Order: sequence, then structure tokens, then C-alpha cells
Amino acid sequence: MTLRKGARCGFVCLMVILGAQVFAQQKPDALVSYRSGRDMEGRGRNDEAAVLYNEAARICMEEINNKEATMDTYAVFTWTLQRQKKYNEVVVRGNEALRSGVDYRIIETMGEAYFYLGNFTASLNSMQRYTNQLPNGDRASVAYFFIGEIYRYQKKFHYADIAYTTAVRLTPDVALWWFRLGTVRESAGEKQYAIEAYERALKIDANYNQAKEALTRART
Repeated sequence: MTLRKGARCGFVCLMVILGAQVFAQQKPDALVSYRSGRDMEGRGRNDEAAVLYNEAARICMEEINNKEATMDTYAVFTWTLQRQKKYNEVVVRGNEALRSGVDYRIIETMGEAYFYLGNFTASLNSMQRYTNQLPNGDRASVAYFFIGEIYRYQKKFHYADIAYTTAVRLTPDVALWWFRLGTVRESAGEKQYAIEAYERALKIDANYNQAKEALTRART
């Protein structure tokens, strides 16, 4: 059967579009590998998670080397490196990305990396940049928790209280965060408020032994 010129063009165009869609579906996706790795890690299947994280990092690196990288590439890359506890590399790749623009996902991740590297000044700066711009962002509660951690280490208990309180307001179901809030309130001499925080921690996790001990101590 012979197709007219216009029909042939339409057919060829359709095949090109379909081919592109198939290619797009088959093209490795770093975000998919990262999320799958995170799910495996959450189930305690760490060996499988490591393989998936390595695959996510490989895809991101390939995009960077091929000059195809976007901010999404760097966001996924820094998340993956963070899961792998490669904190120095998070900072390196994060700064590399931020030379092309501002991305608060990357800034928050760098804040976590700086924290684990013991650079509290840089961590606090990153977290405050994130919360100032995105006070209700996806990672805002985590950022406020890390701010609280830094102030707790610095024995600035009032500031830590404010940060932890904001964290638990945004994400109220994390027992550790309520426990930390209780510790800084207890350190500041506010026992009744500390008791309330410890009780909230135990309401979430009745087997939280540190919270049980802290509650007994605060009540005496």
C-alpha cells in the first residue's frame, strides 16, 4: 500500500514521537533509584539500598559529565550522597550547583551535611536560609529540628526551645523531637513544660526508655 506524502509524514512523525516516549520511559531515572533505595533502607535492607544509591549517584554523575545536569540532578545527587554519609561530597556538589543559581532543597541538604561535619556555623546559616524563605517547606520541620540541635549544643536553651517547638508544630509525630524539646526545657529549669514534652514523646512511642527516665527525673 502506498501512502501519500502527507500521510507518510504524519506516520513518520508519529513513530518519532512514540520512539521518544519509549526512550524516555527506558532512560534511567536517578530519582526513582534514590526513592527505591530510601524505601529499602527504611525496611532495613541496607545492602539493596546501597546498590540503588550507587545507581542514583551514577546516573547523576553521568548527567553532569554529559552537560545534561539540572538543579533536579544536583538535588537528587546531594540527597543520595547524604544517605551514603558522604558529607564532604554533599558540600562540594552543593556548592557546584549553587554557582548556577539558588535551590533551597540543596541548601537544606548542605545544612545537614555541615551539621554532621561539625560545622555548626555553616549548618545554622544554611538552615536559616531555608526556613526564612520556605517556613512551611517540605523540609522546614527538619531544618528547625537541626537549628534546635545546634542551639542545644551551644546551651542556648531558649532559642533551642523555639526551634524544637516549631519543628513539632510542623511535624508533631516524631518522638525524638519532643524528647529533645523536653531536655532543653528541663535544662532551662522549666520542669512542668519539660514534663509535657516528655509525655508527648511517650504518647508517640510508649517504649522510649530515655523519655521514661527523663519523665521520672523531671517529676521528682
